[in-house]
Amino acid sequence: MIIRNAIGLLLLALLSASAYWYWQIQTPRPAPEVSFNTIKGQTLALNALKGKPAVVTFWATDCPSCIEEIPHLISLHHRYRQRDLTVIAVAMPYDPPNHVLAMAESRQIPYAVALDPNGELVKAFGDVRLTPTTFLIDGSGNIVLQKVGAFELTEMQRQIERL
Repeated sequence: MIIRNAIGLLLLALLSASAYWYWQIQTPRPAPEVSFNTIKGQTLALNALKGKPAVVTFWATDCPSCIEEIPHLISLHHRYRQRDLTVIAVAMPYDPPNHVLAMAESRQIPYAVALDPNGELVKAFGDVRLTPTTFLIDGSGNIVLQKVGAFELTEMQRQIERL
């Protein structure tokens, strides 16, 4: 009986840890005050988006999960742009700009795609190392969710609706 209870508690702990890893919901913290230079020549200042939610995702053209996530990001862009959601995809510093441009063109990416050649954005968001890593930022400029790995579309939509 004691062993069965111990196994049950262990399984519960593992499920809780897995849920935390999947959706790393944490105490909201201020998003960094950074600007994104897009492949279309725009500069987007994150603090200029205050009052509006944003999704910032770090990705790479050689990352299978990142490529699988592109249709989800396109869906979020189309579904929520009328409600002022901004989606920004930041290419990792090691990703050659010509690969990023080719991917954005071939996938017809409608949301902002930014380059981070010096890794300044990677550092500002907490030294992002794994792709994809996605941040949901509320209208107050706080990171309310950080997800390492591909996100599940319906769960992200639920999180955005809460904002």
